[in-house]
Amino acid sequence: MPIQRDARRGREPRGGEPRGGVRRPRLIRSVVPGVHLLDHAYVNCYLLEEAGELTIVDTAHPKTWPVLIQAIRAIGRTPADVRAIVLTHAHFDHLGFAHRAHDEWDVPVLGHAQEQYIAAHPYRYAHENARLIYPIRHPKAIPALFGMLRAGALRVPGIDGLTPILPGEVLAVPGHPRVVFTPGHTFGHCALHLPDADTVLSGDALVTFDPYTGGTGPQIISGAATADSAQALESLAAIEDTAASVILPGHGEPWMEGAERAVALARAAGPS
Repeated sequence: MPIQRDARRGREPRGGEPRGGVRRPRLIRSVVPGVHLLDHAYVNCYLLEEAGELTIVDTAHPKTWPVLIQAIRAIGRTPADVRAIVLTHAHFDHLGFAHRAHDEWDVPVLGHAQEQYIAAHPYRYAHENARLIYPIRHPKAIPALFGMLRAGALRVPGIDGLTPILPGEVLAVPGHPRVVFTPGHTFGHCALHLPDADTVLSGDALVTFDPYTGGTGPQIISGAATADSAQALESLAAIEDTAASVILPGHGEPWMEGAERAVALARAAGPS
């Protein structure tokens, strides 16, 4: 599966748009210094690169695996350079190839302790609203939902034994992200702050595309997949407090207009 490569920092890469109903994978090298973005089937993975070694942040879908291998080679690295996987949270669309990477590469999978149950049982998670109503109310989300299904969203294996991470901890993995506790989407959700890159990897605490509604722009994920929208909105303060210039979300385009503005817009958009 060919990857559309786009090295233009923060611009809208057109190569990821659907062709014949299928959205092409997309790699943006050095979206910020030391971070590469891999977009596959409406989910973003990030490769943190430091001193020739890699950390993978979030693991998308099972069928992202061969796309990931191609992306690693495209940036001049090999799978042997991967040292760790860090999960912002353990929903199935961020857990996809974690089990395989752990088994085949013998790398640790890190996440907050409150994500352990979901990681072991990817389809048992709290959410506020019934999911089946969303394609009816929001038909523009249907391409994303079908794209995720084609990428194996309903066949994600669970994983036991997450290596726990703690709020405020600077992780001893390539990239050395600082853990920012942002519960609400899930109860153990954590964003990752990269101070040297002036960037926050926000996971699903703040996105610029909601696959359940098709809505774009800074927002929290809809109640179809969020455990507590009120808490999710409160957690935006932790992202705002980083004062980062760049937000790299779990879904949607990079945001280059600062955390303060992104949070303000997400608060204004409210729950869905």
